[in-house]
Amino acid sequence: MDYILCILNKLKLQRNSEIIPFEGTLDVDKIFRKELYEADSGEVQEEALYVCNLSDVLRKFINWRTKMPRVKPFYAVKCNDDDHIIQLLARLGSGFDCASKSEIKAVLKHNVSPDRIIFANPAKATSHIRYAAATETSLMTFDSTAELDRIYRIFPAAQLVLRFRCDSKKALCSLGAKFGCDPSTEAHFLLLHAKNLNLSVVGVSFMVGSGCGDPTAYSEAISIARELFDYALALGYHFRLLDIGGGFPGDTITDFEPYADAVNAALEKFFPQTDIFFGSVEMISEPGTYFVESACTVATTIVAKNEIFDSERKKVEHVKYYVNDGIHGSFNLVFFGYNSFYPRVLTRQLLIEEVKRPLIDCSIWGPTCNSLDKICANLSLPNLEVGDVLVFPNVGNYSLVFATNFNGFPKARVLYFADKDTLRILRN
Repeated sequence: MDYILCILNKLKLQRNSEIIPFEGTLDVDKIFRKELYEADSGEVQEEALYVCNLSDVLRKFINWRTKMPRVKPFYAVKCNDDDHIIQLLARLGSGFDCASKSEIKAVLKHNVSPDRIIFANPAKATSHIRYAAATETSLMTFDSTAELDRIYRIFPAAQLVLRFRCDSKKALCSLGAKFGCDPSTEAHFLLLHAKNLNLSVVGVSFMVGSGCGDPTAYSEAISIARELFDYALALGYHFRLLDIGGGFPGDTITDFEPYADAVNAALEKFFPQTDIFFGSVEMISEPGTYFVESACTVATTIVAKNEIFDSERKKVEHVKYYVNDGIHGSFNLVFFGYNSFYPRVLTRQLLIEEVKRPLIDCSIWGPTCNSLDKICANLSLPNLEVGDVLVFPNVGNYSLVFATNFNGFPKARVLYFADKDTLRILRN
């Protein structure tokens, strides 16, 4: 870590794109102390500060390929479109789930071949379909006759994937209300329509929902996928692709093993490698959160506070802390019902703990004038002061991609770190 701090001092971190090498375990708190408590200015920080550990992304990739060897990941760019993350996953051989022309461009610039991209947006803009055709990004999803008709006119050589609906009841964000056809009724009609247009349908996809809390949801969806494979075979299609979507957890607490076990068991049951018809089907997935959630940690600084006084008990009963990040920045997932953001107080000393202060009921709010800009409620933390720092782990997913400058507040600054193995891959 002394080596890291030496690099920090030399670079003064003026450029967000620098990747700082580290050895051993990355001590994010020590970095935050150096940047936020030991800064020369003495002023309260205007912007929140991220530490992005690119080696954590590498670790997740290796774990995925080890635990689910039959399923190739196609990283969901929408989850975190950071260029360093895309570059690393590109070098690792990952595929990519793109939802727009811009996302396809962001991937192709890293020498990713078009066959490593799935254009997984069932309702694409016409100009984006044209761009996909121009770049030979042929693999794309559909869930309606209108989409099929437009693809037929613009890109008839596309390799199509039928997206069906199978929402988990335990998902943070269900997508079935927007995308996906009914697998028992609409799917059959859509496949017939594609056949009549002489379009190439190569497989099916589903999305159980973002933040899926039920591993068995994948088993149910994979069983439905097999039924559609069999129906398509009767029509003369021979599907070669199964896309099991995303929704996998990526935090430091949730166990990934049950998800991998459920998927592996379902694939073995419904798509065994010994299957005479579908033993060679390519299995892909669209993980986003899994790869990046735990890679990023954000440190927020208390910029103001409000003590609510209980006149009868003659004591402070609640404290509102206002920090320099909020739901218009790193904590947009609050809008979707995510309520698991929980901070730790960053002490000023690395080795000597401060005198313990009594806990008090409190809430944490963002800096804007939006009354909904609340990160946490009903917490118990010490009675902190303006300038103190609260650290939130597991914020790599759907955070900075949603960030705006609402009310004129700046987006968070990002510091990138990588160990020697990760740097070697990036510089290959």
